[in-house]
Amino acid sequence: MPKSANQKLKLLYMMQYLLERSDENHPLSREQIQDMLISHDITVERKSFYSDIEALRTFGLDIINVKGKTPGYYIASRDFEVPELKLLVDSVQSSQFITEKKTRELIKKLETLCSAYEAQLIRRHVYVRNRIKHMNESIYYNVDKIHAGIATDQKICFKYFEFTADKKREYRHDGKLYSVSPYALTWDNENYYLIAFDTEAGFIKHYRVDRMTDISLTDESRDGADVFRQHDMGVYTRQAFSMFGGASETVEIEFDNHLAGVVLDRFGKDVVMLKTDEQHFKIRAEVMVSPQFFAWVFGLETGARIVGPDSVVAGMLEQLDAVRKTYESN
Repeated sequence: MPKSANQKLKLLYMMQYLLERSDENHPLSREQIQDMLISHDITVERKSFYSDIEALRTFGLDIINVKGKTPGYYIASRDFEVPELKLLVDSVQSSQFITEKKTRELIKKLETLCSAYEAQLIRRHVYVRNRIKHMNESIYYNVDKIHAGIATDQKICFKYFEFTADKKREYRHDGKLYSVSPYALTWDNENYYLIAFDTEAGFIKHYRVDRMTDISLTDESRDGADVFRQHDMGVYTRQAFSMFGGASETVEIEFDNHLAGVVLDRFGKDVVMLKTDEQHFKIRAEVMVSPQFFAWVFGLETGARIVGPDSVVAGMLEQLDAVRKTYESN
């Protein structure tokens, strides 16, 4: 009997079926695999079946043959384990910069990296609808274009917008194109930021990627390489609170002991923590002094106090006074 045109695809169908439908708790019998092949108009002989399994093993598939009352075959190891996939799914669904639509698409793709049964376990943990997600669907592709500018050493141009009270876009500079030299992308305070050198201003600026549109590469080479060589990007992003710039200052802050974990999360494990008494410790750290920095300290309530320098202490007092006045005016 002549063989069908699908006969050459036999190993591919077997591999796909094992990857999609088998795991340690769901081995596939020889009969199940053969029935699948027959459904694709592929003939299979008993002797060739075992040689096909060996060919797939040689190719790299970790196929286990279960013996006993319910014999069968399953994929024992994959590129990603289920706990790793759950971690990736949690990261995707909790990321504000990925829209709800794109979140569902990415999670669907992650589910293909495990068996259909394991995908159900992952799906049970997915709660996207009530998460806060950005409205800019193009952010996913903005990141790709920014990386292209960094890789090819080219400037990029784009439009930048804010949202109005009626949730409409309002472009800055009347829709004029920004032109900057991209150097890094960073994740901070639930948002994705571009760190770039602004040639016209002469210093580093930050831009929220979800607020950028119409990104394109220019024919100009990047500027600011010397400026970026002077900065360790890991240290730089720790200094900038919520990516708001400000004057860089070495600030001394005293904390209650129970805030040690908060300090390590913010400033890293290398920060020096000096004991001041039985209840407190202090640190010296270089930060960009901005309203967001003062807000971070304020959020720690009476557990944190800026000790110096005097100019930063005065700035904190001015910030507190300005906030107090907004309530007194009502």
